[in-house]
Formats: sequence, C-alpha cells, structure tokens
Amino acid sequence: MFRNFIRVLEQAGELKRIAVTFGIAAAALVFTSCGTPGTRISQHPEIYQGLAPRDQGLVSQGQIRPGMSMDAVWLAWGTPEQKIPGPMRNSETWVYVRYDTPFPSYGVPYYYGPFDWSYIPPKFPYPSRGVTFSKGRVVFFRYLPPPPP
Repeated sequence: MFRNFIRVLEQAGELKRIAVTFGIAAAALVFTSCGTPGTRISQHPEIYQGLAPRDQGLVSQGQIRPGMSMDAVWLAWGTPEQKIPGPMRNSETWVYVRYDTPFPSYGVPYYYGPFDWSYIPPKFPYPSRGVTFSKGRVVFFRYLPPPPP
C-alpha cells in the first residue's frame, strides 16, 4: 500500500512538471507574440528589409499609412485580436483590443465574486484601433477613443 502511495506521489510530481513546463511555454509564446515594433523587426528583419524606406521609418515608430502591406502593419502594430473578413472579396479588417480601467481607482476593494475581493481594479476590453485591407493593402485605419468613464 505504501508503494502505491509513493507511485501516486511520483505521478503527481510528473504531472506538476508537465504543467509547469506547459505554463512556461505558453507564457513565452504570449510574451514573444506581443511586444514592440522593434522586437518584431529584430525577429523578422527580412520583412523589414523588404519594405520601402518610407514604410520602414513609419513601422519603426509603430505607425501605418494607407497603401501599406499587411506585413508592414503586422510589424508596426503586431498581431490583431480579431480578423474580420470583409464584404468584398480579398478584404479584411483587423481589430486591436486594449484592456483598461474606465474609472479611477481610489484604493477601494473590488468585488469579483463570492469570497473574492481585490484592490486591483478590473480591466475591461475595448477596441482601440482597426485597419481595413483590400487586396493586401491598407485602405482605411482608425484609432478609436477609450470608452467614457
């Protein structure tokens, strides 16, 4: 019986190691897919070198313009949270989401559920910017204001 108990503990330890490894890999994926234009440029210099000099300057500042390619927008803004197919063939809209607290925090605990209070205010998602492509080129983009408090 004691041997079975030891075997169960060893299996639990193995599961814990697998879970920790998976967690580290997932965190690495999240942090590398996010980032700054400089990070994306350094990870994909071939895409950056293929851009026109004007677009290279904009991308390095995290800006876009009409006529830019999808790759240039990806380097400048990163991976969108949502891709929406357009009504016309070869069109698509990318939506970027921002998480923010729409009201000021005064150090009051926030209620999240039964037995769950926190002094960290909740963050709510809202679309912060979007870009529409036609035939792989930017035809429209817009920065959206945050929701009112």
